[in-house]
Amino acid sequence: MTSTLEDLATAAPRIEWTESEQPCSALWRCERGTPAPRKVLLADDTTTADSAYRLACEGTGLLWRGDFHNARQLLLALERRIDHVPRRKSRGSAASASSAAPVDSTPGAAFHRHRQAQSQRARVLAQVLIPLDADGSIPLRRAPDVRLACAQAWGAAGDEPSVVSLRELLGVVSAFEWRKKGVPFAALGPAPDNRIHAHYGVFSPVRGEYVDLVAHTALPAGAESLAFDIGTGTGVLAAVLAKRGVQRVVATEVDARALACAAENFERLEVAAQVQLLATDLFPEGRAALIVCNPPWLPARAGSPIERAIYDEGSRMLLGFLSGLAAHLLPGGEGWLILSDLAEQLGLRARAELLAAIDRAGLHVLGRVDIRPKHPKASDASDPLHAARAKEVTSLWRLGAR
Repeated sequence: MTSTLEDLATAAPRIEWTESEQPCSALWRCERGTPAPRKVLLADDTTTADSAYRLACEGTGLLWRGDFHNARQLLLALERRIDHVPRRKSRGSAASASSAAPVDSTPGAAFHRHRQAQSQRARVLAQVLIPLDADGSIPLRRAPDVRLACAQAWGAAGDEPSVVSLRELLGVVSAFEWRKKGVPFAALGPAPDNRIHAHYGVFSPVRGEYVDLVAHTALPAGAESLAFDIGTGTGVLAAVLAKRGVQRVVATEVDARALACAAENFERLEVAAQVQLLATDLFPEGRAALIVCNPPWLPARAGSPIERAIYDEGSRMLLGFLSGLAAHLLPGGEGWLILSDLAEQLGLRARAELLAAIDRAGLHVLGRVDIRPKHPKASDASDPLHAARAKEVTSLWRLGAR
């Protein structure tokens, strides 16, 4: 049975509410794929933060009809209420402490508590909703012009209004500004023509230390002719290889946004003639003297499409790369696995598991180059995962076929 345009429109996610005693509905935009709130109430400048917080915690969506800047202030007020940790009452505290179950203080338990808290926080904050007209404009007082940002994130505007959480909309605007600014890398040449511009929904390579590893590790013999970049993302590693003089780089990717992003970066950096971009999972056909892969570093489930660059459930990409590497390496070639040991520091994966996977794949370790991360969280003692981040090391594993 073929679907009509009417069927497809009906199947699109929608949000429903009542306004002026009339039923209303609009397209529902949510990057995470979370269903629209079942209950939606109108909110405006008279809505108090305490009332909004109570309703949001109950899962009630608050469709904003007031001043846009006041909506942002409300969101900040909700954040303060979520992040506030009330003091424990002193009455009976000793008895409570003795009867309470001990808290698991291992890094892995801290990681899971952190993710659970972040998920709950996101759920509550997502209840502040903003209407968008069919052209992507916001029909609220003092609202910014977000039409271009929305078009870059979601494509051309449709023919009907939509609703999005304010938090997600602010993320769209932030991504739009970051895309314009770009992230500079010395390995890509002199400024200002050395920037990678990440599209909305494509993870930005702000962790520059892994780029430095690929930029400065000696190329194996034969790599000047051909190299593969598996899961290219923004295309930064493929571009670095091309700038290092690799005559032909084959970069693979499955995400549509990342493919468009990488293609644009290759054109801007003037390496498109050297880099062949393929929409394929993991390896292209053939063999190469150098195959590079920077898989997601943490074996956990992603909560949104962009988190797939961070979380690799079941280590699918990591294990897929390892298991197929030997069959795609030329004799004497090297596979470069770029991987942080944060998963090991958090107790999510043991070093022995990684080494066993390398061995099962018919590979052996030729060498390893390590670097310490330089991002702010590595030195932020207030971060819930600081104990693990402070010990983190990012490595380029040089792998060969046995």
